[in-house]
Amino acid sequence: MKSPYVNEIEANKLITTSFLVHSKEIRQKKSGELYLSLLLGDRTGELDAKMWDNVAEVIDGFDRDDFVKVKGLVQVFHNRPQLTIHKMRRMDDSEIDFCDYFPSSRRDSGEMWDELRGIVAGISNSHLKGLLEALLDDEDIARRYRRAPAAKQIHHAYLGGLIEHVLSLCALARMVAPHYPHIDCELLLAGVVLHDIGKIYELNYERGFSYSNDGQLLGHINIGLRMVADKLRGLPDFPPQLRTLVEHMILSHHGQLEFGSPKLPQFPEALLLHYLDDLDSKMECMRALIANDRQVEGCFTTYNHALERPALKKDRFLNGEAEAPRAAEAAAPNGEPPAPAPVGIEGAAPPDPAAAAPEQRPMFAPKPGSFFADKLKQALAPAGPEQKS
Repeated sequence: MKSPYVNEIEANKLITTSFLVHSKEIRQKKSGELYLSLLLGDRTGELDAKMWDNVAEVIDGFDRDDFVKVKGLVQVFHNRPQLTIHKMRRMDDSEIDFCDYFPSSRRDSGEMWDELRGIVAGISNSHLKGLLEALLDDEDIARRYRRAPAAKQIHHAYLGGLIEHVLSLCALARMVAPHYPHIDCELLLAGVVLHDIGKIYELNYERGFSYSNDGQLLGHINIGLRMVADKLRGLPDFPPQLRTLVEHMILSHHGQLEFGSPKLPQFPEALLLHYLDDLDSKMECMRALIANDRQVEGCFTTYNHALERPALKKDRFLNGEAEAPRAAEAAAPNGEPPAPAPVGIEGAAPPDPAAAAPEQRPMFAPKPGSFFADKLKQALAPAGPEQKS
């Protein structure tokens, strides 16, 4: 077992551990020398990392989705941990346990699969049940469905995330559908099981999460429709109108044209599927945002583009953690911008606008010693007794 994991890393500590490389960028310092900017990760999260020195020794020795062993110093930069790498090497697959590096559902995949098969077995509509069983009985589909993430990074982005998301939606559908007597719960459940089934081929999830060629070219909605059409060839008695409803639910589950749905939901079960899917994905997105946030101080996470907001860390907020003054952050060397200096710390002298660099000096601060500065000082000086009326 690797140690430490990302969520165990402490600032101002030297560490030696291993990671999966999520991204690798070769950048240039102000001096013209090259440095590496990396995003490293394991099953507990991601860590920003920089390698400033001896880059030529390792630059061609590893790539994205490789496993690497690193030694370096963890510091705080812009209120987040950042690893400065001193040494690193690529690791062979035989040296690692894949479970240490890929986030996965806390639930057992076999248990979730049995639960899903039980839900499908309980559907009384023979046509819907036959279609779902034809898909889930396919060995390749079954293997992928148990393992696939629900998304590359937005929600349920971990192994087993897809089936966990689907089971969550099944529970929601069973609770909400009885509230609306006109809803066909079995049709809704069929839409739940099928709406994201194309993701098992849209995403690659063997060494990291990325889009497959089919995922890039077609997307999971079109892939899902193709999978359903393939199985329906073996079900000649499947009613054409029911087929249209199932296909429409897959096509419209994103809810809006700008969100990738070719069609808007146009009957109640399709609309309800969209809203339940949106609810479950956003709740998981916010949970993961709070759980994985690496901000050292403060009660809010970083801004999340999917949610279009930061999230409040409720436990920190309720436990009375105030917006404490930031400790001085480690300025990154060799061409990286330093962290902004703390302002307003008790006992510290206020910044002198005149002493600031020209590009940092407030617009209203006159250049010291200038003719304009002398005139301004004279105008603002208190009037002497002889000037008072």
